[in-house]
Amino acid sequence: MEKFTTLTSVAAPMPVINVDTDMIIPKQFLKTIKRTGLGKSLFYEMRYNEDGSENTDFVLNKAAYRGANILVAGDNFGCGSSREHAPWALLDYGIRCVISTSFADIFYNNCFKNGILPIVVSSDELDALMDDAQRGSNATLSVDLENQTIKGPDGGTISFEIDAFRKHCLMNGLDDIGLTMEKAPHIDSFEGKMDADRPWV
Repeated sequence: MEKFTTLTSVAAPMPVINVDTDMIIPKQFLKTIKRTGLGKSLFYEMRYNEDGSENTDFVLNKAAYRGANILVAGDNFGCGSSREHAPWALLDYGIRCVISTSFADIFYNNCFKNGILPIVVSSDELDALMDDAQRGSNATLSVDLENQTIKGPDGGTISFEIDAFRKHCLMNGLDDIGLTMEKAPHIDSFEGKMDADRPWV
């Protein structure tokens, strides 16, 4: 998993509440177990017209936000079914950080397991960040995970809370497999002892 330390990017504003996982990645795209290739279908029903052309009113189709790595979203982001494809699609598109006032629990946990930083802020802080994001390519946000801050384009700083273990995992690029591999010497030692003590197994 790619490490997350600092991130400076244009932020795409999505002031929509209750964006569920089916809106993030619709069910017809869940046939794959690969974590790549889903970015083109992110927010499919909002992003494309029925004929497959781009909906020019959708935020990620606007020139200023096509390269956004940060999403500033409305309350209760990621609700609905527990599909892990939702953070996969966000990450494959290039979104590394989502900022909201609240997240659905399963989506929130899945973000950390896939290298995305979900940040919870207050309603007033979200309003300020949404205003910054709506300024388009003229404004960027800077997220500093080590210091747990978001810096706006005018120098204002917002602090956020994060669980220490999850912070450690993101900063060191450790998903569940990476955490297990950190214990490889202990695992090898145990397996060696098992082979010696029970050679018939």
